Amino acid sequence: MDNDTVVFELDGLRIAFGDTTVVEDLSLTLRRGETAALVGESGSGKSVSALGALDLLPPSAKVDGTRRLLGESLDGLPKARWNALRGGQVGFVFQEPTTSLNPLHSVGKQLAETLRLHQGVRGRAARERARELLVAVQLPRPDVLLDAHPHQLSGGQRQRVMIAMAIANDPALLIADEPTTALDVTVQREILALLARLRDTHGMAMLFITHDLNLVRRHADSVHVMKQGRLIESGTVAQVFDTPREAYTRHLLAAEPEGRAVALPAAAPTLLEAHALSVAFEQGKSWLGRRPAPFVAVHPLDIQLARGETLGLVGESGSGKTTLAMALLRLTAADGEIVFGGERLDTLRGNALRRRRRRFQVVFQDPYGSLSPRMPVMDIVSEGLRFHHPELSDAEVERRVAATLDEVGLPADCAARYPHEFSGGQRQRIAVARAIILEPDLVVLDEPTSALDRSVQKQLIALLRDLQSRRGLSYLFISHDLAVVRAMAHRVMVLKDGRVVEQGDCDTLLSRPQADYTQRLLEASGLGDRT
Repeated sequence: MDNDTVVFELDGLRIAFGDTTVVEDLSLTLRRGETAALVGESGSGKSVSALGALDLLPPSAKVDGTRRLLGESLDGLPKARWNALRGGQVGFVFQEPTTSLNPLHSVGKQLAETLRLHQGVRGRAARERARELLVAVQLPRPDVLLDAHPHQLSGGQRQRVMIAMAIANDPALLIADEPTTALDVTVQREILALLARLRDTHGMAMLFITHDLNLVRRHADSVHVMKQGRLIESGTVAQVFDTPREAYTRHLLAAEPEGRAVALPAAAPTLLEAHALSVAFEQGKSWLGRRPAPFVAVHPLDIQLARGETLGLVGESGSGKTTLAMALLRLTAADGEIVFGGERLDTLRGNALRRRRRRFQVVFQDPYGSLSPRMPVMDIVSEGLRFHHPELSDAEVERRVAATLDEVGLPADCAARYPHEFSGGQRQRIAVARAIILEPDLVVLDEPTSALDRSVQKQLIALLRDLQSRRGLSYLFISHDLAVVRAMAHRVMVLKDGRVVEQGDCDTLLSRPQADYTQRLLEASGLGDRT
């Protein structure tokens, strides 16, 4: 195939579930060696378009239009032919490798399975080819990883395994659906550079589905913008980014996190401080019966947070950010002194500690996994309130829930609904409501925006800043997204391997970093030339 070869075509693609049309009249063409980005907000139809185009939607979906792969019509193909194409001429890299990989099978077995199904390769030959694939995606110690299970790998390593499986059979088309959303910025850069190298080496066309326009700007050739199931604008990256025609496209481009943290009072008192805080985990015995030295996740450090202040904790995955935050809240065992509101927290036990927990709350990364699907919003938001304030009547609890939902921008009538009925941004607002209804002094925000598209991120940041201003909240803000940190934090602490690399005023540190490691984080995030 030469570079003008058309690999994949959609012409007038339409997808409907019953009477509801979710994709209308989508047309695009991908050529050999091209990376086309499909962008838009959550619910715009990006992922469902790719799934529908390759017959991966449930039987209730009705798919119309013309679909072609290397000139072959995909309309009306028998199941056996679809099975041969998917994983063969078409590779997939999905957003969450943890759910895409089988936790019961080793990496080598899963790679060998796709080779057996599509090439008939078995036994020693399959294992050797699987090893070659791990080398191709630049995974260290391939012989060890072949026998490892997915839970033993980091997020970046699992995503590389997914990529190895996707390219195992030399596909003509690679579909990457939000492949870097849950990864830190340096791993994001490595994964996307790897995909680009593999695209060029194998001569693939790549469809890159994402809500992150910074990544599109740096890694795509063409852009296709979707809104409410319709393709509203297409062009080269330069055309769409420099001279967008549509107001919606301009809205997406302007949806970068903006503004700065609310001003901190000059004499704000200290809320939280820790001295010589460290966290170590015992490791299991080796097969010789020896127990290795404990793994030190956080080396001794001091930390301080004022009332109304946001401290950003940044660093790569495994740097100790979340472990440090959980240790400060006494949710992870730690050594050192922790003082919260003038009271020693590290010495409290039992009921005394449980009574203090009302004063610090957590909002987690995943708005889908952190809310019980079996509980209505009323029960989710009120659960902690009922535990800490059993004296409240049902009427008072309902009144407080309604007021809190209103404060986070949700209507009171959503209290009777369940999490699956809400968008990602709405679910994260529910999680925020659950945290603030107890009127805490401190909220730990653990990657609260990473699963959200940029426009929803912008709304959530504005909400969090507003709540901080009105309630005097302190935030520990954990994130790998330095653009979001810049919009939220007063100060930043940079962690690497459980040690503090540098810390200081947010604007100063991000504009004039002193440590090479911080500079690499900024470059990987795309802020290096904009701060």
